[in-house]
Amino acid sequence: MTEQTPRAERLAAQARAAREAQPSLARLDAAARNVLLLDVARRLVEQRAPLAEANVRDLDAGAAAGLGPALLDRLRLDGPRLDGLAGDMCTVAALADPLAEEFDRRALPNGLSIARRRVPIGVVGVIYEARPNVTVDIAAAALKSGNAVVLRGGREARQTNLALVALLHEALRAAGLPEAIVSFIDAPEREAVSELLQLADCIDVMVPRGGQGLIDLCRRESRIPLIAGGVGVVHIYVDASADLERALAVIENAKVQRPAVCNALDTLLVQSSAAEPLLPALAQRLSGFGVVFHAEGEAASLLAAGGGRVEALAAGDFDREWLGLAMGVQLVEDVEAAIGHIARHGSGHSEAILSEDAEAVARFLNAVDASAVYHNASTRFTDGGQFGMGVEVAVATGRLPPRGPVGPAELTSWKWVGRGDYLPRA
Repeated sequence: MTEQTPRAERLAAQARAAREAQPSLARLDAAARNVLLLDVARRLVEQRAPLAEANVRDLDAGAAAGLGPALLDRLRLDGPRLDGLAGDMCTVAALADPLAEEFDRRALPNGLSIARRRVPIGVVGVIYEARPNVTVDIAAAALKSGNAVVLRGGREARQTNLALVALLHEALRAAGLPEAIVSFIDAPEREAVSELLQLADCIDVMVPRGGQGLIDLCRRESRIPLIAGGVGVVHIYVDASADLERALAVIENAKVQRPAVCNALDTLLVQSSAAEPLLPALAQRLSGFGVVFHAEGEAASLLAAGGGRVEALAAGDFDREWLGLAMGVQLVEDVEAAIGHIARHGSGHSEAILSEDAEAVARFLNAVDASAVYHNASTRFTDGGQFGMGVEVAVATGRLPPRGPVGPAELTSWKWVGRGDYLPRA
């Protein structure tokens, strides 16, 4: 066995400190935790200018390093986005206390009364890339639910993350709490990720937020249970019965509102009998945004007829998370064919059907295996804020819980509480 590197020793020490600090947060009542969240919101507003300046330094370095538009968009944390984060903290503070819930109460024939009570998971580790908003989102969810966090952000957002963590530490100190409740791993080396994944004695669950490469690495090397997902290969199926004019607006929203995020549309599936009226109009509508269509055969011809920029399908295009202004288009015979395509190519993130056919809708919603499925709504709704959670830790795409957007309540487990009257077991 090789000796630990100084970096690995430091990571382990930070994780142990988080473990030791977590009970002091969990012991706080809901009112005190909410006051802490509101104090963080206030500081985000008051420190808006220096935080934005730190982010500009990261953006400038990223542009110089050749980061693409999608990564730069994820990296950006300007004034309006900082104001949004402050608002999210207030929203989280206003949520019901996830630790107050006691549920599944029942009296058993053996005389025992039992119930389940929500408790914090403990220490949550998060590995993420160019998303400095995640620093605040995770902290908000953790503070609300009584968890400590160990955060490892990417080098692209280092200056912004350090400034945000300093702000969070100010708020923790003002509340009389240890800074280690929000611990930041300032180690950009890739080896630090592998070392962090070994700390199962200190970290209870690990959340990787990034591309498929990061998630695969964590699945391969982690000794810690994972809440993994966030990679979206997202579909919308347009049934021939759909209101095509209104469908165009939903497709536009899903593709172009914010194309660099995981719930943006990647592949449009169109029932063949709806293709001729829909696709030329879609091409005309989306071409102004610079959308490039990847299609073949009749779909390509109809898109080109509407003035769309069309490129031939390449191997693997239907398995791509485009993260930009590109999308695949495929004609299918019916809802069963659409379901089959999604089963082969989907990532379990978000899928939608646009249809007025109740039977087709029921079949789609029941058969499609994804963390979120929609009828006549944009896939862009798969988001903790949109689901009323205030913030989002991740979008979990596995089959075990939690699944879908993960908010404060999803960062809890439970313990059984049994009550008797000096009751022995028979």
